[in-house]
Amino acid sequence: MLKIENLKKIFGRTVALDGLNMTVEDGALYGFVGPNGAGKTTTIKMIIGLLTPDDGRVLVNGMDVVRESRKVLARIGYVPDSFGIYDNLKVSEYMEFFAACYGIAGLKARKRSQALLEQVGLDDKMDFYVDGLSRGMKQRLCLARALIHNPPFLIMDEPTAGLDLRTRYEFKEILKDLREQGKTVFISSHILPELAEICTDIGIVDQGRMVVEGSMDEILEKINVTTPLMISVSGGQQTALQILRSHPYVETITIRDEDIMVNFNGDKQDEAALLQQLVDAEVQVYGFVRERGNLESVFMQITDHGEEEVVLIHEDH
Repeated sequence: MLKIENLKKIFGRTVALDGLNMTVEDGALYGFVGPNGAGKTTTIKMIIGLLTPDDGRVLVNGMDVVRESRKVLARIGYVPDSFGIYDNLKVSEYMEFFAACYGIAGLKARKRSQALLEQVGLDDKMDFYVDGLSRGMKQRLCLARALIHNPPFLIMDEPTAGLDLRTRYEFKEILKDLREQGKTVFISSHILPELAEICTDIGIVDQGRMVVEGSMDEILEKINVTTPLMISVSGGQQTALQILRSHPYVETITIRDEDIMVNFNGDKQDEAALLQQLVDAEVQVYGFVRERGNLESVFMQITDHGEEEVVLIHEDH
């Protein structure tokens, strides 16, 4: 398990992290998202020991990254957002070089390298020079390299950025396989639909703080509460509007023909009570449903620091 407690980091006058807290459970596929400058890269650098916190701590399975860095890093595989330059190495040589860095050599290194290259779909590229690989192949090779010492915890920084649709799909399937193997995957990305599709948990960071964290089901439940409630009526619209205007959970109302779109901040029980109130008032309701929310909508709401203009009533005839 990864646990971050009250993490702080300041660069000059810039506060990169301002008391960040985070928990990543074993076996999770955790999506870490936030706008540019939110502190994502700083957080990752602290997890892998490239930066030291000004305050707070990072724990991996109870071990402090600063005090027990060797033990911690032996349990972490890291896929950076840039590949690096290895002009004169073949794919097999590249893998065996990094295997040697972890004390794996000879036949064991070759078998381990071949198994990983098969796993990422590069087993037919062993004799190719690294510099001649496509960007997608380099990303898969980088993933294989990060797994060479069989770490239980994998950190990935924008792994699918710049990849074509097919390569991103293949990469997602590999990540699902890794999780099924019991690995914990921590992935920073700005491609929110992909995270929503594959992640078990999400953390949204903004201005150096964690603003939303939880399982994907919990996050989607929060999202759905923020999305409009669509009420369709075939009669009694004025009665419905009177009820809605006086309801404590109704924030805004938009009318389009027979549909009434309501920003309603109540929960499911409150929705049920509102529907019953409309029916008891003899409003002819034939549609009553929340619009389906998504990860992008909650991300934009949470990270928007501008003033939102609210229109209480908008009638479109």
